[in-house]
Formats: sequence, structure tokens, C-alpha cells
Amino acid sequence: MAELSQKRGKHRDDDPLSSAVDFLLANARLVLGVGGAAILGIATLAVKRLIDRATSPPDKDDVKAEQKSIEESWQELSLLKTSTRLQPKQRREDLSQPQPSSAQAPPCAPESEPSRDPAAMTISKFSPSPPTPLCLTLQERLLTYYQNHVVVSESEIALAKQLAGDIAHELQNYLRNKFPELPFGNISPSSTLHDGLEAVAADHTCLLVPLVLEPNLWSFIPGEDTIVNDPYYWVIRRTQLDYFPRGNSPWDRFMVGGYLSSNVLLGALRKVLVGSINWPAIGSMLDCLIRPGVVSEELLLEVQHDHLELSILIFPTAQREDQALLAKPQEGMLENLWQRDFYQAEVSKLQELDNADSGVRRLCLQLLQGICRHHPSLSRLSVSHLAQAILHLSETGTDWAEESLADRFQQVIIELIGYLEEGSLPCYFNQHINLFSSLQEEEIDDMGFALYNAVMAPELLLT
Repeated sequence: MAELSQKRGKHRDDDPLSSAVDFLLANARLVLGVGGAAILGIATLAVKRLIDRATSPPDKDDVKAEQKSIEESWQELSLLKTSTRLQPKQRREDLSQPQPSSAQAPPCAPESEPSRDPAAMTISKFSPSPPTPLCLTLQERLLTYYQNHVVVSESEIALAKQLAGDIAHELQNYLRNKFPELPFGNISPSSTLHDGLEAVAADHTCLLVPLVLEPNLWSFIPGEDTIVNDPYYWVIRRTQLDYFPRGNSPWDRFMVGGYLSSNVLLGALRKVLVGSINWPAIGSMLDCLIRPGVVSEELLLEVQHDHLELSILIFPTAQREDQALLAKPQEGMLENLWQRDFYQAEVSKLQELDNADSGVRRLCLQLLQGICRHHPSLSRLSVSHLAQAILHLSETGTDWAEESLADRFQQVIIELIGYLEEGSLPCYFNQHINLFSSLQEEEIDDMGFALYNAVMAPELLLT
């Protein structure tokens, strides 16, 4: 650029127009800023070249210098444009600001007049015409999304249920043969796959392995009464050790400090799943490939069939009256504790409410499941989180008829934003339990930001 300026210097002194352009460029940065000055400089550069070419013969060195200057100018402009694309992320404290919402989709924009430019007419003649936009209400968009992206075929569900049932049967037989002294109950599936709530794909389920505990030797202690002081996590304590010392219960081998350890039990079952059971033979018999999850901390089986892939999580469970406890991998002070399970209570309550008023709570739950599975920021919202939000909203006496699906859908999103902002989702069955306790703050912020953006435009979640 400096060489080009020196060779053109003799023309600037004689040409008042060039002097005016130079003055404009010199002061453009003060008026327009760096980005505006760069764009204006590139535009005026072309005008200056026309003036120079009209007043002087072309020179080879000039041409090379001009080409080099053009490349440098475009590189600078591309860097400036790139830097302006970054947008600041909305802060977490702004998530709950009220925003107008409507169950109706925005009206279609009026069609603009066709271009009379001959070049545009030529392009449109040979390019395919865009599809005509449809003015759909949010209700119609939700139902369309449900049919196209959420509903799972009956054949796929039937195959997944059949595979899960066969694997549960084989696991049941092996445990009874390997540990005849341990009274395991009947292994049963427990997931949306078996409750008519599956969304997107029939690719995951759970198997519950019940422990038959002696009522007079084992006591369930609520989390509030333990050193953890968390109602979400319970302990199972061995009782009457004076009259029935250690060894009187077959489950005593899994005790730690007088309590039935979920961690020790999981470790024993992991050894069985990974190292003892002949999964290749079982998979060959079931026309599928079964692999135990070696890396996962959970008891996981990965099933590959010609028509689907299925992940099966296995949870030892202890139940007494209405308390269902699961053995899940935990860390720190929680590693020997048992986690409360509310899934069956949630599903039963939703079914009860829908039967009472012919509501669409279960349909709304499936829609939200499908959206969260497709959205990377919302994947941490589990079925339990969504079901609990719907149950809380049902307490307000709102109308859950099918024609109100869009309104209830938006209300659930707003309720979730409020819970995420507080960092707490109270359990419907025990207000002292925070179902968001296992989420990181960054995950909560990301989910809240994604849902907040969907308040003004719910269709963003349906793409």
C-alpha cells in the first residue's frame, strides 16, 4: 500500500477530488469506527483507481501493487466482520423477565412484489421456487412435531420390549443359579418404553432387580435422620444384631458399618455382569449382540439388533410400602446410600389426572421428551424433571383439554425457567427434595437460556 501511495503521489496534488477522498478516509475512523472505516476505504479505493487510470497510463508495477492492496483490504474486512458476529450470552438473572407469549404462530409476511430486474428474473427462471410458507398455529405445530419426530412405531416398541424381557429372564435365571442363597425378586422393566410414554426412539429401558429383605432385620431410615440430612437419600440399617447376629441374613455380606451398602452390592453385580455371564451365547440365542458396559459406572448392557440399538440400565431396588429405593453409583458420603425413586408414582399420578379430566398431560410429557432429546442444551432434563413440572402445574387447576395443549406447553416451559433460575425443583411428593441437586450451575444456565429464548418463539424448539 505504501509503494502504491508513493507512485500515485504526483496525481494527488493536482486532483482536488483525490484530495477530498483522502480527507474523508483520514477522518472516517473517528466518525464510523474501525469497521465502518475499513468498508468505506475499500469502496472509495475503487473510485480512486478509476480517477488514476483516467489520468495516467497503466503501469505493471502499479497493477501488482493494486492487486496486493486489494487482497490485504479484503483480509482485513473479513477479520472485522468475523469479530462482529460474537453475541454476548444472556445472564442467568435475566431469565425470568416477563415476555409476552401466545399460542398462535406469528402471521405470515405478505408476499413481496416480484423483482423486475432482468438478472433476478433470469435467476428465478432457472432456480427452484421456494415452498409456500404455511401459517400454522402453535397447536398445529406441536401436533405435527409429535407425529413426525416423537411417535415411535409399534413394531419398534414391541421389538425393544421383547429383547428387554428376554434379557431380564436370562439374568433372572443366572442370578438364581449363581446365588441361590440370595432371595432376589422377579426382575421387571421400568421405563417409558413399557408405560406408553416412549419418545423419538425405543432405545433405552431399565431393569429393576428387587431384593427380598427380612422385615424384622432391616429398617428403612429417611435421609433427614442421617448424617447426610438429605431426604433424597435413605439408608437401610441392620436391626436386632443382639438377637440375630451377622450372618442370619443372606444380605449381611453387603453390610458396611451396620448398613446395607448400595456400593458394595453394585460392585458384586458388576463383576457378575462383566466377567461371569456368557453374553455372546445369550445374544446369539436372541439374534442380537449384547455387550456389558465396562467403562460406565452404572450396570449397563448395550444391545445391538438388526433393527435397533437398545441400552439397558440395571438397578438393584429395595421397596417397603410406598418407599422405593434404588442402588445408584454415588460419590463421597452418598456412596453407601439408596436413592428414592419416584418414577412409578409420577407415571401413576399423570395417568390418574388424565383419566379424571381427559387431559393431555402424558402427551405434553412426550412432546417435551422429544424436544429435550433433540436439543443439546436440554438433554439433562430427565423424564422425572419434566413429569414433576407438569404435576406442579396441574395443581393450579388449569385446563388440560387437548385444545389447550399449546397453552399448557408454554406454561410448562415458563415454570421450568422459574425452577432453573432458583436452582431448585421441589419434588411433587416431598417438597424438601430438590430434583435439580445433581445438576451443575453451568448446565442450569444453559438450559434456562435455551428455554428463555423459546418463550418468545416456541417454534424454535420444534425445528
